[in-house]
Amino acid sequence: MGRMYGKGKGISKSAQPYKRTPPSWVKTKPEEVVEQITKLAKKGLAPSQIGTTLRDSCGIPSVKSITGSTILRILKMNGLASTLPEALYHLIQKAVSIR
Repeated sequence: MGRMYGKGKGISKSAQPYKRTPPSWVKTKPEEVVEQITKLAKKGLAPSQIGTTLRDSCGIPSVKSITGSTILRILKMNGLASTLPEALYHLIQKAVSIR
């Protein structure tokens, strides 16, 4: 959003914490997180939806800090990743809906 009396747009935004270790209050083991990710992927959720579900329902703030790898890499290791990147898939959906 622009400023009223200036031409700057600002750079304020939220950021991930720099600390790479999981918080002390997270008691979930990496194997359990991988199991939950595969279960949600088999239901048909996209990686971003899986991350949101884990954050909101299971109390897992960051999958990468707990497991050491991202959700997409875990899905690729288990053969559950889609062939199209998620962003491209949503762009195609938007283009089809505009037609």
